[in-house]
Amino acid sequence: MCGITGWISYDRDLRNEIAALDAMTETMACRGPDDRGTWVEGPAGLGHRRLAIIDLAGGRQPMTAETPEGTVVLVYSGEAYNYTELRHQLIGLGHRFTTDSDTEVVLRAYLAWGEQLAERLNGMFAFAVWDGRHDKLVMVRDRMGIKPFYYAPTSDGVVFGSEPKAILANPLVRPRVGLDGLRELFAMVKTPGHAVWDGMREVEPGTVVTLDRQGLSRRVYWQLETRAQPDDRETTIATVRSLLEDIVRRQLVADVPRCTLLSGGLDSSAMTALAARQLAEQGEKVRSFAVDFVGQTDHFVADDLRSTPDAPFVHDVATASGTEHQDIVLDARALADLDVRAKVIRARDLPMGFGDMDASLYLLFQAIRGHSTVALSGESADEVFGGYVQFFDEEARRADTFPWLVRFRRDFGDDEEVLRPHLTKALDLEAYVADSYRRAVSDIRRLQGESDFEYRMRQICYLHLTRFVRLLLDRKDRMSMAVGLEVRVPYCDHRLVDYVYNSPWSLKSFDGREKSLLREATADLIPKSVYDRLKSPYPSTQDPGYAVALQDEAKDLLTRPSHPVFDLVDRERVSRAAHREAPQITQPSRRGLERTLDLATWLDIYKPEISFT
Repeated sequence: MCGITGWISYDRDLRNEIAALDAMTETMACRGPDDRGTWVEGPAGLGHRRLAIIDLAGGRQPMTAETPEGTVVLVYSGEAYNYTELRHQLIGLGHRFTTDSDTEVVLRAYLAWGEQLAERLNGMFAFAVWDGRHDKLVMVRDRMGIKPFYYAPTSDGVVFGSEPKAILANPLVRPRVGLDGLRELFAMVKTPGHAVWDGMREVEPGTVVTLDRQGLSRRVYWQLETRAQPDDRETTIATVRSLLEDIVRRQLVADVPRCTLLSGGLDSSAMTALAARQLAEQGEKVRSFAVDFVGQTDHFVADDLRSTPDAPFVHDVATASGTEHQDIVLDARALADLDVRAKVIRARDLPMGFGDMDASLYLLFQAIRGHSTVALSGESADEVFGGYVQFFDEEARRADTFPWLVRFRRDFGDDEEVLRPHLTKALDLEAYVADSYRRAVSDIRRLQGESDFEYRMRQICYLHLTRFVRLLLDRKDRMSMAVGLEVRVPYCDHRLVDYVYNSPWSLKSFDGREKSLLREATADLIPKSVYDRLKSPYPSTQDPGYAVALQDEAKDLLTRPSHPVFDLVDRERVSRAAHREAPQITQPSRRGLERTLDLATWLDIYKPEISFT
């Protein structure tokens, strides 16, 4: 896992721009604390920061291969979980290896198969190849978009990086956000390819983007496709279990300490139990970590989102699977800390407004990094198997919009409640979301004979797998890589995603509950308490001290009426929330304060040009 960046400029010799390339590379230092490297030749410059996971001594980057026609150079971020099989294939084709790293396998695979190597990889990855034989850049991103990858076209080439901050460090790129970027920021829909920053794009998941002297082109090598799935319940459950066994076994491979993220929910518990059983075969124990808050278990109050605290279920799993477990317990002061908020904003490059859930994730990963370099996460199982409340909520099912927005607005309110009225009108988020929704559902093919209900549930599953999950994967990647921790997501293996997506909803919910297939596929591994537990989202603190800390920070911000955040948010509404009695702070009010403080921090750090036209 690493950070990559680069600059291709056909009209200049980038050996004269090494300082700029170095600056771009150093923005990725948190993603790769173990090593750095740059490579420059003529119109191409590549930079890399390394987090060493496999072949610690080898695998340095940028990695080069000399051919009679020219040099081929790779900068690579991620893991190829099938690199051992690919290595054997390549040796059979006559390739010789000098390291044991998966990086060299990817480089040799490009030499053997060109950009078609993308179809052969199983993993999470974002990489760029400068092919000096043809003066061509090839950028490739994994199928589910687990690893981030951004680029900005220029007049004579392109600038790219794992994160926008690397691109923004280039002198050709201005930190500017227009109305369309603000719409994306506030809409909670994650439009494929959209990067918020003006002039910047994402390499979309499952896509190869190529640059040569004729310009940019793109090729989609994988996408979620509708196919008939004839397997019965017993076969489907057995197939899910077989896939999970193979996926976890592959993703446990590392030359550094590993662990699991354990929340006590079905997803992380099943994954942890599988990992524990497999490592026990090798005489090893799994380390597991969970986040908790001071007093949360003793003083927990059930609400519409969370009916139970996590800790008792976490401990049931840790005991049953024999893990070496540690709770990371956070207090309100740490969650509201201004320095933590600044680190979160720097990690994400954008003020996403997830508040304490971003802060706690960052602090959890920071604590884990003191013990492990690789962690396995249950992220995305809800999207794959149908775990969210909105999958079963009749209003969300019927809504002519993204289903999660129905629940989100009901529980947290609308961002528009805190924005200035003139900005709300200019953004017209309702129309933006409606257009985005229509484009998204137009991509979904209906099976012949598929009932209206099954087709609607297919749509809901598709929307979560191609829009919602990408918000969460980006959050996971940014928070973990900000502290140099690699987090792997077994439930995002494309084989599992494709198979379960095409299983009918009647199978995914055959017992009337969420994630029926996953529950039954791992029933022999998990405690009965977890088997019977209702879905509970990522935890959020209930400590009233957190809301008070937000109010105090908002009051301080209100003493600076000329702060540019008040060009975006309604100062009077912020003031009312900041001066309300703490017990009366509602979820929408709390979220409004979090959104305002995140925006203010972002404006202070990045000083973006904001255009309202």
